[in-house]
Amino acid sequence: MCLAVPGKIVEIIGDDPYLRSAKVSFAGVVKLISLTCTPEAKLGDFVLVHVGVAISTVDPQEAAETFAYLKAMGELDGLDLAPTNPTRS
Repeated sequence: MCLAVPGKIVEIIGDDPYLRSAKVSFAGVVKLISLTCTPEAKLGDFVLVHVGVAISTVDPQEAAETFAYLKAMGELDGLDLAPTNPTRS
């Protein structure tokens, strides 16, 4: 099954809205993600990430709910996640 996981943009790299990338935090696990499909995304926004690409922006409440569902389903097992709320910095 393929899933999109919510994360918070903590750093944006590059100026071109179609070639930018970002460091995205998934409850403390930070990954480099392409923002090609979300040129409107800005620092502090939450994005849904699939296969290393942010596919949409989401509000913080939706991100928290999605993250909670993934955790409840066991889809995040094996990750060393800090026990924090994904809507926090």
